[in-house]
Amino acid sequence: MQILTVTLNPALDLATATASVQPNKKLRCAPESAEAGGGGVNVARAITQLGGRAQAWVSLGGANGDWLGEILDTLELDWASLPSPGPTRHSFSVTDETTAEQYRFVLTGPEWSAKQLAEVLDLIVDASPPDAMVVFSGSMPPGAAPGFLPLACARLAPRKVVIDTSGPHLEHQASGPAPAPFVLRMDSHEAMALSGQPLTTRADSAAYAEVLRTRGAGEIVIIARGKDGSVMATPEGLWHTSAENDVVVSAIGAGDSFVGGFCMSIAEGLPPEEALRRGAAAAAAAVMSPGTQLCRPDDYAEMLARTELIQL
Repeated sequence: MQILTVTLNPALDLATATASVQPNKKLRCAPESAEAGGGGVNVARAITQLGGRAQAWVSLGGANGDWLGEILDTLELDWASLPSPGPTRHSFSVTDETTAEQYRFVLTGPEWSAKQLAEVLDLIVDASPPDAMVVFSGSMPPGAAPGFLPLACARLAPRKVVIDTSGPHLEHQASGPAPAPFVLRMDSHEAMALSGQPLTTRADSAAYAEVLRTRGAGEIVIIARGKDGSVMATPEGLWHTSAENDVVVSAIGAGDSFVGGFCMSIAEGLPPEEALRRGAAAAAAAVMSPGTQLCRPDDYAEMLARTELIQL
C-alpha cells in the first residue's frame, strides 16, 4: 500500500541561542540551524528511517520554500512539491543560555482559498492509487475551514485517510462528520479537553475513544497517554499498548513517529492492534534520540521487543 503524507502548512524551522533573553535590547545570537518542520514531513521521515516507503507531499513557496526543499533533499526523503498560495512560513526558537528556557515563535503561513484546497485534493487523487493511505498530520493552513478534513475524506475515497491534527479541525472531527477517516489520533490533553473529563485511567481513555468511534469521528480512534502508551478503539474491541522506556532525551517527533510506525504496519498488511504496538515502539524509540532525529532503527527494535499489547 502506498503511503502519502500531506503537509499544507510546513515551516522552515530556525533555531538559535543567546546569553539571555531580555526586552528592549539587541540580542546577539549564535549561528542558527535550519530544519524542515511539519507533521507530514516527520511521519514520512519516520517511515523511511524504519525501512518503509512513503512519499511526502509538501506545499512550498518563495525563498523559504526553496530553502526547505534543499533541506528535504539532504534527508534522502521521497518528496514532491505542492503549490502554495504564498511564501512558506518560518518559525524560530531562541534558547536562553542562562536559564536553558526555550522561546518558540510560530508564524501563521499563507492563507488558502477553498478553490486552492480543492485543487490540491485533485492533485493527490490523480497521483495516488485508490488503495493508497493518505496522512494529514500537523496543523491545517489558514483559510482551511474546520470542514476541510471531512471534505478531504470524501474526495479521496476509497483511500484510507489518517488524521492527526489539533485545534478547531480536531474539535470538528470529534463531532463525527461523515465520512469518517480510517484513523483519528490525538493525545491525552486533547482528549481531556474534548471530553471535559480527566481520563485518569487507560480504561477511561479507551472508553472515550469508543465514544468517538461510535459517533463517527473515525473508523479507528487512538488516544496517546504519554508514558502510559496508547489506547485504541476499533470495531473489534478496545486495546492498550505500552513500550516502557526510562531513557528520555527529547520528546520531539514522538507522535509523528507513532503515526509513521502505525501506518507502515497497516501498509504491510498487519492488523490494527499489531500496528498499535509497533507505533508505540516507534514513539518510544523517538524519545531516545536527541533533537529531531526521530526513531532510529536500533532503538525501535529494542523497544518493539519490550512492548505489550492488551485487549481491554
